[in-house]
Amino acid sequence: MSDSPIIRLHNVSVRFGSQAVLRDINLDMGRRQTIAIIGESGCGKTVLLKLIVGLLKPTEGDVLFEGTPLARLTEKELTQMRLRVGFLFQQAALFDSLNVFDNVAFGPRAKGGIPEADVAHRVKERLSEVGLQESVQLKMPAELSGGMRKRVGLARALALDPEVILYDEPTTGLDPIMTDVINELILGTRSRRPVTSVIVTHEMRTVQKVADRVVMLYPLSRLSPEEPQVVYDGPAEGLARAEDARVGQFVEGNASDRLRGD
Repeated sequence: MSDSPIIRLHNVSVRFGSQAVLRDINLDMGRRQTIAIIGESGCGKTVLLKLIVGLLKPTEGDVLFEGTPLARLTEKELTQMRLRVGFLFQQAALFDSLNVFDNVAFGPRAKGGIPEADVAHRVKERLSEVGLQESVQLKMPAELSGGMRKRVGLARALALDPEVILYDEPTTGLDPIMTDVINELILGTRSRRPVTSVIVTHEMRTVQKVADRVVMLYPLSRLSPEEPQVVYDGPAEGLARAEDARVGQFVEGNASDRLRGD
């Protein structure tokens, strides 16, 4: 069982009305891998993350967690599965009405069966892991900088002791120094825990620093019906020498073809 993928997407397609976003996606995500999902805006990266936790259902195909299709899970079983997955949303998505302590404590409390003293200890530990002092616990999200919100969001995800962590644009809106801080926190999380990490990002510094596997999606609107949507699946160091020119174009941020209307 340990060698089998923890997450599998099998022939997954997603359409919203007449708009196709993902088409025939087949991906196996192994335990302890750190996978970066890259590609242009609108190619379905965040949709893919939401499929993994059952926030969206595929139009076709199956999403499996430890070999079980999510579609077969009852609502209670799906909730239990989600408690094994940490999700760092864009802009951290903290609960604005809760202070930092209660935001980080939310997951352990939802799990149930954990004494409040243990919850408090876990909150303190997780905040320390992301470089925040105990004094931040009573602050409200509105009092935090963008970088601090991201750190609290990561602490909240870690408080579940997850087996999988999903990061949706974890460095968006951050300056280069804070971007590197978040990258280091992702690396530190991986070194301390046997987690599978899936990171949606446009930030190539993040890709090169933290990913041991990169999957690049291409927008369906720019593909013919027979072309695969996954145009690269391999190590981060292989991006620069990828045979598909679209990969190099994205990595280098080269918009010349687009400007010519190609």
